[in-house]
Amino acid sequence: MADGILVLGATGNIGKPLVRMLLTKGEKVKAASRAGKPVEGAAGVVFDITDPSTFEAAFDGVDRAFVMLPTGYVNAKELLLPVVAAAAERGVKVVFLSVFGVEADDSIPYRQVEIALEKSGTPYVILRPNWFADNFQTFWKPGIDHGQIAVPAGEGKTSFIDVRDIAESAAAALTSNAFDGKAFSLTGPEALGYAEAAAILSAVIGKSVTYTAISDEAFIGILTGAGVPQDYAAFLASIFYPVRAGWTALVTGDVETLTGKPPRALAVYAADNAAALKA
Repeated sequence: MADGILVLGATGNIGKPLVRMLLTKGEKVKAASRAGKPVEGAAGVVFDITDPSTFEAAFDGVDRAFVMLPTGYVNAKELLLPVVAAAAERGVKVVFLSVFGVEADDSIPYRQVEIALEKSGTPYVILRPNWFADNFQTFWKPGIDHGQIAVPAGEGKTSFIDVRDIAESAAAALTSNAFDGKAFSLTGPEALGYAEAAAILSAVIGKSVTYTAISDEAFIGILTGAGVPQDYAAFLASIFYPVRAGWTALVTGDVETLTGKPPRALAVYAADNAAALKA
């Protein structure tokens, strides 16, 4: 009887804490990554989302899987549909990390993956997180180092979510059947503009950080200058449109529904990650 959990993206900023949490709950975990190395004490398995020949060994012996598209890829539908099909074929429950707001339009590739999962006949939970608070120490870190966050967000507000809350939500969905067949929009506890976020970060790191609203073109230029591929830079620019349109300001209670506790505020994220933000 299969009774393990496969975690895709196990070396990433959601996957790593998720593996840790699942092990703490006494679950058998297979940590999937391209390198296939052990993660946080869980056995590693080689998994390359672009190579379906790696799927069989990864899915062997599991009855649940955390499925996500690794950072850097834009062709969500092309890469994720075969993974969903492989899981459904084996009756593996899928907890799928989708994208905030995709339910607004069935033509969005991530929404099409959700629809395929909903129709697959396998148990599923869909998680749609808002923008990660942790982007401030990854994508936006070079700007913070120079005292300026420059993104095409206009005056839009975002209910930033701590990746620990995403991981805890995924752990809850993977270890309970209570949430099966449902989708959850994961947000932080408040919607903040980037200028407000910059002020919170300034207080924590002890130096002035300001926000400058820039154009998509300028943003793509900054990213490609930092070595981000053109297509991924354009994708990152495109997902600021919902921010400017006000769609990312929504605050939900879904993290608390899943985990039993309210999500962490941006100030808590910043305080807990002060060392990384200052580095």
